Amino acid sequence: MSPDDDAALARAAALLREADGLLIGAGAGIGVDSGLPDFRGDHGFWRAYPALATAGIRFIEIANPHGFDTHPELAWGFYGHRLALYRNTVPHAGFAILRDIGARLSHGAFVFTSNVDGQFQRAGFDLERIVECHGSIHHLQCTGPCGDAIWPADTVDPLVDPATCLMAPPLPRCPHCGRLARPNILMFGDGRWLDDRTMRQYERLERWRRHVRNVVVVELGAGTDVPSVRRLCEAQRAPLVRINPREPHVAAGMGIGIPLGALAALQALRASLD
Repeated sequence: MSPDDDAALARAAALLREADGLLIGAGAGIGVDSGLPDFRGDHGFWRAYPALATAGIRFIEIANPHGFDTHPELAWGFYGHRLALYRNTVPHAGFAILRDIGARLSHGAFVFTSNVDGQFQRAGFDLERIVECHGSIHHLQCTGPCGDAIWPADTVDPLVDPATCLMAPPLPRCPHCGRLARPNILMFGDGRWLDDRTMRQYERLERWRRHVRNVVVVELGAGTDVPSVRRLCEAQRAPLVRINPREPHVAAGMGIGIPLGALAALQALRASLD
């Protein structure tokens, strides 16, 4: 860790000492220290799914609602594998550090994440203080959709052949009309995603934000390829601490950039706060 990193962490700690609320913005990079794959580019995706690499199927082509219409076993093979992976992943210690920092502040913490993995819930964050802007793999909807129902994926027990990335039947079905079900996730080219659950999360964030006068935004692992988290964090007009080993740049006057991974940065930040 360089002297510049130490100075940036000290400035971030000073901001947090004066804050009354913590807004956590999280992209896919926060999960790398938990052992989750980094889907940055097709090559990173193919390392996680070699069967799809052999078939020449790109991430944008499988993370697409059309696949549930044309090849449901393959579409569910991809999402079923991810569902099992996320269920079995233990959030790294950085999540607990963030939770503890939030607990020190009078208005606590709120999470805004583009991740669909449910890791913040597993790490013990308040379910009512999380926005999953791209939905959640732990919830399902009808592929039609036949209505606006969203339900937990608790009964889905995916059995996926790693050689083919095909999920064995029975595939999940809509309990209302019997059509194929799919994860309640915003996919590429997705005009069928049901956003009611996520919109209620946004409403809770807006209510929380109205009460916080001195918020500090800590953004972790959110890149520019999928800018949802960055845009929300930058729109707060509040001090921004951007933790990102690849893209830590923060515009002049907006905040602090720390070029470290999430876990290393949070451990160092905790040491600066203690």
